[in-house]
Amino acid sequence: MLVLVPTRELATQIQREFTVIARYTDVSVQTVYGGVPVEPQVRRLEARPDIVVACPGRFLDLLQQGVMDVGDIDTLVLDEADRMFDMGFKRDLTGILARLPERRQNLLFSATMPEAIRSLADELLSNPRVVDLISRAPNERVEHFLYPVPEEQKDGLLDRVLAKGDCTTAIVFMRTKHRAKRTAEVLGRRGRRAVALQGDMSQSQRDRAMAGFREGRIDILVATDIAARGLDVAGIDYVVNFDAPNTPETYMHRIGRTGRSDDCGRACTFLTPRDRSWLQRTERFLGERIPTRTPGSPRLLVPAVGAVRTRGEDGHEDLHQF
Repeated sequence: MLVLVPTRELATQIQREFTVIARYTDVSVQTVYGGVPVEPQVRRLEARPDIVVACPGRFLDLLQQGVMDVGDIDTLVLDEADRMFDMGFKRDLTGILARLPERRQNLLFSATMPEAIRSLADELLSNPRVVDLISRAPNERVEHFLYPVPEEQKDGLLDRVLAKGDCTTAIVFMRTKHRAKRTAEVLGRRGRRAVALQGDMSQSQRDRAMAGFREGRIDILVATDIAARGLDVAGIDYVVNFDAPNTPETYMHRIGRTGRSDDCGRACTFLTPRDRSWLQRTERFLGERIPTRTPGSPRLLVPAVGAVRTRGEDGHEDLHQF
């Protein structure tokens, strides 16, 4: 089996799951991804593992070097297919697919189904069975809401959210790698146990960050969407969208990082005037309004572009200019 995924973190996460499932069997699993020395991966591949979980770039490199023998692959899984296209892996995928045996079972998983992914599915799959698990309603265990705030007051608002008594662990989503790194450093100087997770980090740095977060030595993970794709960590109290996501689907993915298993969670989005278009598209996607709150006294308000009724944390309802 070959499983192709967009990120290194997702590859290692899937490897862990396979290892648990195959504990009492002789099934072997190997990961293949960039950012680490290739020689140990080559040696483990020479042992002919039963399952390879790979990122497309490094896997295609090994194919072109003649390291990989893919003649026995009878099952192909494309996981997070939409994100692989977003990250520019389309050409790598095409190169890999051209080298695989024609007779195989194909499985494709995607959080969204844009036209490019539908075209890939039509090309890749033969008479497929479709399982649609899309839900446009957030998990009922996740309380999600908006904080209207001017851009220049986001840092202060983040401090106040992270200081809440019910916020022990949190993921803070940023739009850019630089912003994620800077924010994690600022939080660290303020005495918080925070670490960044972003694409410019080496694999060892990313592994240490995730291990620290999973093991409770780190409380706050400041991440970009690409780095956090497929992230599965139990017990996250808050998701904070410091920057609003690009799409409604990304919003659903982000807030789904909390409220997992039987836990409850909270997800708040810092909303500035430039996010108004995103808000309209997301509320249409959800078919409902996202509740708006004020973060308490002193109240933080954006410049007036409309009227929104909000509820303060004391339960009092106000009509704010937004």
